Amino acid sequence: MSFLARLFSLRGRVDRQTYAIVGFTLMFLKYGVDATCIYFATDVFWTPFDYLSPLFMLRQERLGDASPAFQLFLAAWTLPFLWIGVSMTMRRAYDAGHSGWWGLLFFVPIVNYVAMIWLCIEPTREQRLAPDREPKPVVSESLANAMLAVPVSIAVSALLLLFSVYVASSYGMALFAGTPFLLGAVGGFLYNRAAPRSLTGTMGVVLLSVLIAGGVLILFAFEGVICLAMAAPIVTPVALLGGFFGRAVALFGHQPAYPAFAAAFLVMPAMTALEAKLNETASYEVITAIEIDAPPEAVWPNVVSFTELPEPSRLLFRTGIAYPKRARIEGSGVGAVRHCEFSTGSFVEPITRWDEPATLSFDVLEQPPPMHEWSPYKDLQPPHLDGYIQSRRGEFRLIALPGNRTRLEGSTWYDLRIYPAGYWRLWSDLLIHRIHTRVLEHVKRETEAL
Repeated sequence: MSFLARLFSLRGRVDRQTYAIVGFTLMFLKYGVDATCIYFATDVFWTPFDYLSPLFMLRQERLGDASPAFQLFLAAWTLPFLWIGVSMTMRRAYDAGHSGWWGLLFFVPIVNYVAMIWLCIEPTREQRLAPDREPKPVVSESLANAMLAVPVSIAVSALLLLFSVYVASSYGMALFAGTPFLLGAVGGFLYNRAAPRSLTGTMGVVLLSVLIAGGVLILFAFEGVICLAMAAPIVTPVALLGGFFGRAVALFGHQPAYPAFAAAFLVMPAMTALEAKLNETASYEVITAIEIDAPPEAVWPNVVSFTELPEPSRLLFRTGIAYPKRARIEGSGVGAVRHCEFSTGSFVEPITRWDEPATLSFDVLEQPPPMHEWSPYKDLQPPHLDGYIQSRRGEFRLIALPGNRTRLEGSTWYDLRIYPAGYWRLWSDLLIHRIHTRVLEHVKRETEAL
């Protein structure tokens, strides 16, 4: 087996010398590439403290105005290092005579550094490893294992989800990464514990667990279809990685796994509570622009208030996402109050700058829910619809162009409290851009029709 294959493999031992050399080498490599890319992309110097900090949102704020695409690149670049870290930690634990479940400590902030130092010191202990076995074509036993793996993994993840959302009030990495990973790990472990099963079958059990868990959330009115669909691109791959991990623990483990599993289950709520206390709110600006064949003086009245918009044709707004319908204003100048009425309610926007016909700025005093969830239940209101994506202020800028034309720009500043912010920002920016576009195109039509 090549050195590269050994890095990603879940087979074989890793002695403490190899673990230390490879671990520290990859750590320095990743920090060097991260720091270089971040410096050239944002002009921010990524210090070793930023790299080692367990405060995810502290890192997020240090990225400044880095684009979502760049943040996705950083996330994709991190994935292979994450897998190598987990797999080598698991195999090092085996080599030191412990259960592979201790590899989950790699995900726990601060504790992971202690665990890595501990495994760099722990000596190799001789033991008889479980022999490799080929999957057995015993349908009834395989089905029985699946019937155990699916409900248990769903129950474990449901408890963690309920704690995260309804106790800790946190939509963070512990919820969107730790919980699905543990769901997959428990399912993969239980499905392969009695006898080794195929990798394809294991992944099928994990995917089935994810689908049923989503159905349970919809059935018991915890979540709606659209939000679960938005979470699926990050939840599903993480759950599958957990399935790989759990299967490997079951096939190659030699120590009782349940004590370590119980410890991992208890650590997750602690991670969630810590994350809820330490995470900071990320703030972003979304800018959308359009050009109008009219001077700013003609555009201004349709910006201050606008008539009824036609029903949306975009599929996005037909899924329940809030969309603007009309706007009216009470008063004139600074201190006036603008009411922008959406499909879910009304934004209350006191005017803070009235520079006719160039700039209209306003704060957001009140805002309606960002969407009506698709659900069998009427008026479903999961907690994340209340304050986790919060508009703070907005602004229209009218810039005169040659030929009596106008560049109309709309900006929205908003706070985001759902993590990983780099991923959820993709959705929030998209939705706000679509809302901006709907308003700006209406202003363009109304103005040019005069």
